[in-house]
Order: sequence, then C-alpha cells, then structure tokens
Amino acid sequence: QVQLGESGGGLVQAGGSLRLSCAASGRTFSNYVMAWFRQAPGKEREFVAFIRQNGQYPYYADSVKGRFTISRDNGKNTVYLQMNSLKPEDTAVYYCAASSGAGYYSLRRSYNYWGQGTQVTVSS
Repeated sequence: QVQLGESGGGLVQAGGSLRLSCAASGRTFSNYVMAWFRQAPGKEREFVAFIRQNGQYPYYADSVKGRFTISRDNGKNTVYLQMNSLKPEDTAVYYCAASSGAGYYSLRRSYNYWGQGTQVTVSS
C-alpha cells in the first residue's frame, strides 16, 4: 500500500509558474513509476507526465512538453511537477499516481495508487 499526498496547487496568472509536490508513504517509493495526471471540469482525467524508478527518461504529453518538468527525489519519497509558462487550459485538478507494474505508463489503468489531487487555476 502506498499513500500519496499532493501539494503546491493554487491560483496563478497565465505565463506564471507553480511547482507541485507529491509525498509518498508506505512501501518503497523507489520501486514505483510515478506520474501526474490532471482533470479539468467536465473532462476525462488525462495523462501529463511520468518518470521511471531511477528518474531517467521522463515522458510528457504533447500539450505540456517543453513547459513542464517531472522529477523525483527517492531519498525524500517525493515526486515534483514544475510547471512553467502556464496557460488557462492548464486549469485542472492535478493528481499524482504510482505504478508497481509494467504497462503503458501514459494510461490511467497502469496505476495502482492515486492521491486526492490539488487544484491548479490559471487566470487569463
């Protein structure tokens, strides 16, 4: 069992930056692929980024590539999402997720554990 807790959301103007954090507790954090998803009102939850256990080869959705950076600190059991050049369309609840298995890591079904989410609102 892994418990995940997101923080760092808030209200920011377009063009601004935020850094989200997701702290994990429970089983060995470094065993899990970690990801960020987001869900805007009235829309499906969508993939944002994932990072492998050793921190190599992060992968991003096209919509955030070049603006967002996912990273992790296995010593602190934390994964981060640095979001720059934010746009109003980035407004959503952002969720972190952990996967203990193999699969397509851009898909929701690959993840066993989810946090409660943190709201990000970008004003125009």
